[in-house]
Amino acid sequence: MKPFLKAQYEEIAIPELKKKFGYTNVHEVPRVVKVVINHGFDASVEKAQIDEAVKEITNIACQKAVVTLSKKSISNFKLRENQPIGVKVTLRGNAMYEFLVRLIAIALPGIRDFRGVSGKLDGHGNYTLGITDHTIFAESHGDHSKKAIGMDITIVTSAKTDDEGRELLSLLGMPYRKRSSAATTTTAA
Repeated sequence: MKPFLKAQYEEIAIPELKKKFGYTNVHEVPRVVKVVINHGFDASVEKAQIDEAVKEITNIACQKAVVTLSKKSISNFKLRENQPIGVKVTLRGNAMYEFLVRLIAIALPGIRDFRGVSGKLDGHGNYTLGITDHTIFAESHGDHSKKAIGMDITIVTSAKTDDEGRELLSLLGMPYRKRSSAATTTTAA
């Protein structure tokens, strides 16, 4: 069975993007390539906290998370080579679309006083969102964890520009913050 968001992309987003940007070939249309979930932690963290972070990110992503290791030693940060410094998981295909639905439709709107996410992309059509508390996801076991786990969620697209990437994500339902008309208009004195 095809994920809901993938069907929405094929039925709604592709025709809209072709019409707006004048694509002639369906393979020119930007698409979501992958979603990377990353959680970094202090180099002096205990093994129990590393295991807890792996478990929580795995539950949220519904795919096994891996521990990332440092590539070189940096004495100012008390960091040694091959020391655990983070947890990450890369989602592609149907798992990526299922995660995006949970993020866009359930987790983000469930945040207290949520007014939307920033519309700023990285200059290449990719979007990174910082989450400070993992308990916004229903899959997390927040009542068992000792502290909140923050994470960066990067949505990598095949878009060449920020406008194309922003339009793609908005057609998929990304809740961008609305700019107020009062802030954009100036008054003459």
